Amino acid sequence: METTTGIKYTKDSTGNKRYVHVDLDIHGENQLLEDFLDLVEIEAGKGEPTYPFEEVMKAEFERRGLKYDVQSGI
Repeated sequence: METTTGIKYTKDSTGNKRYVHVDLDIHGENQLLEDFLDLVEIEAGKGEPTYPFEEVMKAEFERRGLKYDVQSGI
């Protein structure tokens, strides 16, 4: 199997590839890698609670002692 510089695989006790180690100094600007990591984060957040944008903005403005106007967005 061909290896790529900056990418290493770790196998589990049964010999199956389990982990991928990516050197971000070499591959950190790779768009496909960035897209893959974004998808991993999205998948990890499934099932987490979501909140409407307006609700979050209003709460943040109130936390800062400001009034949030829903109509203008400020």
